[in-house]
Amino acid sequence: MWSMQNPEAWPRLPQASYLTAGALIATGFIIRPILFPSHNNKGVIIPSPRTTLLPKLAYAERLNLPYPPDVLPGARDVESPYGTFRVFEFGPEDGRKVLLVHGISTPCLALGGVAHALVEKGCRVMLFDLPGRGYSDVPADIDHDIRLFTSQILIVLASSKLSWIGPGGFSLIGYSLGGGISAAFTSYFPDLVSSLVLIAPSGLIRDHHISWTSRMIYTKHTIFEPLLLRIVKSRLQKPLYPPKKGAQGQPDPDEYANVKTAVQAEVNIEGNQHVVLSKSYPNITIEAAVNHQVVNHQGFVKAFMSSIRYGPIQKQHPLWRRIGHRLKEKDEMALIVLGERDPIINVHEIQKDALDVLEGRVQFVVMDAGHEAPVAKGPEVADYIWEFWEGDGSAPDVTTIPEVPTA
Repeated sequence: MWSMQNPEAWPRLPQASYLTAGALIATGFIIRPILFPSHNNKGVIIPSPRTTLLPKLAYAERLNLPYPPDVLPGARDVESPYGTFRVFEFGPEDGRKVLLVHGISTPCLALGGVAHALVEKGCRVMLFDLPGRGYSDVPADIDHDIRLFTSQILIVLASSKLSWIGPGGFSLIGYSLGGGISAAFTSYFPDLVSSLVLIAPSGLIRDHHISWTSRMIYTKHTIFEPLLLRIVKSRLQKPLYPPKKGAQGQPDPDEYANVKTAVQAEVNIEGNQHVVLSKSYPNITIEAAVNHQVVNHQGFVKAFMSSIRYGPIQKQHPLWRRIGHRLKEKDEMALIVLGERDPIINVHEIQKDALDVLEGRVQFVVMDAGHEAPVAKGPEVADYIWEFWEGDGSAPDVTTIPEVPTA
């Protein structure tokens, strides 16, 4: 019987075995940081272009960027344990407080049109860049899940000179991934949110919309991670053309399994129409801003992939049910704005599923648009939201919702 206290009694192995074991251990130390880079990222913050690009540019060059640092009024940088976040806050200080949360691929500029229109109606608005987007840093060792997103929302709210966390609460508008984030936040902090508006929200996307290729790509450790990061960045740097068409001219669902078209869905402004997202820079486009972000933000691709892997995209039914229960208790409604030609958020499915989990406490607006509705038609979306806030909050006529085809 051998023991640690008696080395002489340890079993003797051939010298070759010791050499093999030593070689394996050494190899492990070498390849571990490559195969599992997160082990080396403890506490590491990936900086945004705020620190990697802007200091190298003259003032005039900054103004000519596809995403200028003062693209919206009231810009500020908020330091936190997760890095520095870019926040914009503007509008009448005594106006209705409205927080807007953008989607997975764009900076918060995507909701600039909605924000400006709400300010014209007297609102005080706040927008911020999610981690890895625009001018917000990326915490390299943290999954981009509802814990990170919820923490960020609380941080940016607390950074205001006005009281956003208190009696009366604030209105919360979330678009795409931001819709899933907003719903999750509301489920945990219902007393902070006075009104919930979701635009083409993630959270309840059904399984059959996620292809096997997408599952393979976005499941951690199925593909050599550094290689996958390079592939994804390469795809995102290519021109963002409209998605391919399938049968009957409809978007091919499998096309949305890849990252290029996932981004395209948020930035595709139909007919190349000019959309004003920034009053300070009326000629700026969201597509140019996204391309600039892909090239210049070192943490964007990592944040994008982590958001797909861990973000509130699917199976959020329990959290939405908590919202529905609370809305019913308070005799209030939520609003969901949809695009009838949205290739990602199926209109009929989300209506049916949201009515179920929200216990009928939801109104719907279906616009003549795709997934990019709030980007392409910001003022129109703002009008629908304002009408909802000013309305009587009556329940929707659920009989007008068509039956959902069997998947």
